[in-house]
Amino acid sequence: MHTRLIGTSKTANTAEYSQETTILVHRDEASGDSRSDLHLPVAPAASTAGKSTTGSGTVNTLPIGTQIHEFKITDVIAIGGFGIVYLAQDLSLGRYVALKEYMPTSLAERTQGITVAVKSAHQADTFNAGLRSFINEARLLAQFDHPALVKVYRFWEENGTAYMVMPFLEGITLQKALAEMPAPPDEPWLKELLAQLLDALEVIHLDNCFHRDISPDNILLLGNGRPLLLDFGAARQIIGNMNQALTVILKPSYAPPEQYADTPDAKQGAWTDIYALGAVIYCAITGKPPAPSISRVMNDNLLPLTQTAAGRYSQEFLHAIDRALFIRPENRPQSVAEWREALFLKGVTPATAARETPTTGQKKNLWPKIAVVALLLSALGVGAYLMFKAQSSRETVRPPIAATITIAKDESPTASSVTEVQPFDPIKALDRVFEQRNRDHPVTVTTERSVVKIGRDKLRFRVHSPKAGYLYILMVGTDRNHFNLLFPNAIDQNNQMSSGKEMSLPRAGWAMTAGGPAGTNHFVAIISENPRDFSAAGLIAVDPFGEFPADASARMTDSSPSPFAGTPVCSLPENCSAAYGATTFSIQEID
Repeated sequence: MHTRLIGTSKTANTAEYSQETTILVHRDEASGDSRSDLHLPVAPAASTAGKSTTGSGTVNTLPIGTQIHEFKITDVIAIGGFGIVYLAQDLSLGRYVALKEYMPTSLAERTQGITVAVKSAHQADTFNAGLRSFINEARLLAQFDHPALVKVYRFWEENGTAYMVMPFLEGITLQKALAEMPAPPDEPWLKELLAQLLDALEVIHLDNCFHRDISPDNILLLGNGRPLLLDFGAARQIIGNMNQALTVILKPSYAPPEQYADTPDAKQGAWTDIYALGAVIYCAITGKPPAPSISRVMNDNLLPLTQTAAGRYSQEFLHAIDRALFIRPENRPQSVAEWREALFLKGVTPATAARETPTTGQKKNLWPKIAVVALLLSALGVGAYLMFKAQSSRETVRPPIAATITIAKDESPTASSVTEVQPFDPIKALDRVFEQRNRDHPVTVTTERSVVKIGRDKLRFRVHSPKAGYLYILMVGTDRNHFNLLFPNAIDQNNQMSSGKEMSLPRAGWAMTAGGPAGTNHFVAIISENPRDFSAAGLIAVDPFGEFPADASARMTDSSPSPFAGTPVCSLPENCSAAYGATTFSIQEID
């Protein structure tokens, strides 16, 4: 389905706006038990409302319909040993969110109404330590802003316990995705995964924070292929140190030896997360995780990947994974930057390009399969397209650009160069525009409806900025073949905003009606101090909107600064600021 314009003189209704909504939840495939991690559930858990039982004992869930502040519980998504995740409706903003409640079932129970109390006095210190850690985890996640990290909207203490509110996303765990693949993923696939996860780890490591619970079931793959790092297991670690068996708080195959005893001689750090992520890649390549590190301390018989996977991956790549799995922390890469360099994630050299070709029968691109599985599993598989009537002639969906490799005419090793043009992913282009924003210039967007009905509902939103500037809206449709400059456009060109004011879109003269198929429209709102020109990104006029052609855009994806953010236009070039604020948002569409 293409994008079409419906011209109208009716102004947008700005009442009852709400923000974007998304959630993620997960069921542990290995044990069959639900956990409090935020992943995708196998099936709705509404029947578990009230008192239910799991392998860890009786769980007192809040009844459906319970309201805590503006959040009304509509379902029980997942139950774990240390918390319960609910699907809740945010009544003030008209969106659905994930509400996570701290509820260690072995230590506490629900007493009167929604109040949580410790079962016995001698367990109070352990319960309170976990409660503090739960709040610290929420505070930690709330301060980070990265596409591969979970967002926390809000957290607070009340009713003898604590709560955090998070978005609702769809996807499947890496553990399940690997099980669905017909063959181990190839090197480019794994490098793409690693590049995004390492960027996220680097963000938290800069704040001296370490994940310490990385595993395939704590990595979610969203429908667009983007990985999301889940479950910062701090609460489980603190409780485990005080009262629980180590096997409860550690995943033996992914935890390095220093996590079994955090002493001065076994200090945890970036190398701890690097071991765990190395074990994840080892599992992806071999089909099984490495032996538990505590057993390897006594007798390390783990064969290196440079032997067991030779010929299927480059030796440089395999050696970097082997290094991450060294038992002694000082022998592993000491930082994300060091490991990234060893993995050659900054570029592919001519010497290794041939070795990165997939083995016979192996699928080159497995993301589409993962996306399809995510949509089939999701109970809320929704998304969006815009209907723009003037575009009725553009029915053809463009196929992705095929990857090509070009070798320079001089075949000598010193003169050879490799240029790999990957299929253009406009979602990544949007992410780069957002990442290069000025973080001192906050921009917020509120959508009237975050979920709309195809053929019926209008798509409307409003943008706010504390600083004056010029507003630009970039949009990517669900098919990821249409990448548009939505605003300003041929109908509405006045994009100047005053400081502290809001702009509601669409304005008079144009409207957006959900047109299907079901999916998600992704947006970036830019507010720039100066007007911006997008011609360097190949923008063409497709009345009334501008469009970035995929064939030209594919060669500009990694340019810095991103050409898709435009270049400033000033009367005095020597004083021309290129800074801009930006935010992302999405609107989903259902049948």
